Amino acid sequence: MKKLLLVDDDAFLRDMYAIKFSESDYDVHIAETAHQALTQIKQTPDFDIILLDMIMPGMTGVELIVEITSSFPDMKACCIVLSNQGQESDIAAAKAAGAAGYIIKAEAIPSDVVAQVATLLTNTKK
Repeated sequence: MKKLLLVDDDAFLRDMYAIKFSESDYDVHIAETAHQALTQIKQTPDFDIILLDMIMPGMTGVELIVEITSSFPDMKACCIVLSNQGQESDIAAAKAAGAAGYIIKAEAIPSDVVAQVATLLTNTKK
C-alpha cells in the first residue's frame, strides 16, 4: 500500500481526493496547510507521494516543495502538484523546485488523477 500525503486547503476537494485514493488502496493522510504537511512529514517521513496544491495559506506549493527537499533530503517521496493554476510559468516553477509531475484539477476527473499519480510514481521510482 502506497502512503500518500494530500495537502490542500479546500476541504471539499481534499476529502473527495482522499476518498478516491483510499478506494484505490492508498494509505491517505491529509493536511490543510503546508505547515501541517511539514509537521506530518517530520513525524512520519516514509510517504511515497506528496500531492499538493499550488495556492495555500502561508506557503505556496513551490515553497513547500523547496522546503521538503531541503529539510528532508533523504526522503523517498515524490512531490506532485495538483492545482488549478495551469500557467506554463507555474508548471515550470514547480518542476524546477523538484515536482515529479503537475496535474491540473480542471482537466482531470478524480479517477484520472489517481491514474496519473500512479503513473508518475512508477516513472519516478528511485
